[in-house]
Amino acid sequence: MTDIFATAAVKASGIQTDGPLADALSGRSDILTMTQQAHDAALKPNEPGGMSHKMRAALSCRMARLSREVPLAAHFATLMDSASGPAEINQIADPAFDGGGDAWLSAILRHTDLVTTDPKTVLAGDIPALTGAGVSEDDIVRLSELVALLSYQIRLTIGLRLIGDAS
Repeated sequence: MTDIFATAAVKASGIQTDGPLADALSGRSDILTMTQQAHDAALKPNEPGGMSHKMRAALSCRMARLSREVPLAAHFATLMDSASGPAEINQIADPAFDGGGDAWLSAILRHTDLVTTDPKTVLAGDIPALTGAGVSEDDIVRLSELVALLSYQIRLTIGLRLIGDAS
């Protein structure tokens, strides 16, 4: 069984095991356990395709930073640093990094940033922009899954923190 207080969202929210929300969260442990399972599946899948575990952690760190979610960004930075792969991948976590002239990576970063910061402006034409840059359809699905998870996880963490602050 997952210790819900060790999950990424609860740890980043700052809620303590002995705090006033501990019992309420324990009553919803199933949701928090499934959230952590989704986190693990999206960040460390058995078949990562064109997006390594390190790249996934770097993209997650980037999304958390773009959302000004410092504790989650730190969590993903730790995952990124512990994952195997070239150190250059760490640049992805920096929201100012634009892909360094790599069309494939630039398309992924542009799409990730757009969906993270201004999702209402995402258009159907954004997908052909990814495929046109050489991103496979499978990797577009993988990226979409990661972005969806992070959107949820960031909102969950912020919500938990706000509830904790109000109690």
